[in-house]
Amino acid sequence: MLNNLAACLWYDGQAEEAANFYVATFTAGGRLAAITDELRWGEVGHGVPGSILTVSFELEGRPFVALNGGPNYKFNPAVSFMVMCTTQTEIDYFWDTLQQGGGQPVQCGWLTDRFGMSWQVAPPQLLGYLKSADTAAAGRAMEAMMGMVKLDLAALTKAFDGK
Repeated sequence: MLNNLAACLWYDGQAEEAANFYVATFTAGGRLAAITDELRWGEVGHGVPGSILTVSFELEGRPFVALNGGPNYKFNPAVSFMVMCTTQTEIDYFWDTLQQGGGQPVQCGWLTDRFGMSWQVAPPQLLGYLKSADTAAAGRAMEAMMGMVKLDLAALTKAFDGK
């Protein structure tokens, strides 16, 4: 089936490596992921004929296209992808794995992977805490989150509960 909307991610020669990394990361984390198609450069264009132009892949049913577009553009944190993790084990897995090979932790559950893509690894419980009608509890959860690099679900819950 043709997807009518997909995120296209611009790489400088790393499209296939990035797509394979993301699919392997999500699959090993028990999530749905797959490479779905590839397109190779022909005789026209700036790529080497036969080399990868695009790799299409899906993460949890969401379509992406990794494009070897060249050095003109770089990722920045203005666009990030959220991985919602219901347990600390899941948070730890995605946090550690997405940083493999040169990624960097940032703050408040954010990290940058080795390709420069920004990710947020967060529990859905945190969103519930921050939207709580109990503004004091929401404030405690926000304050706890702001002091973290990798999110600690137990510490966030304690802060929310006022313990």
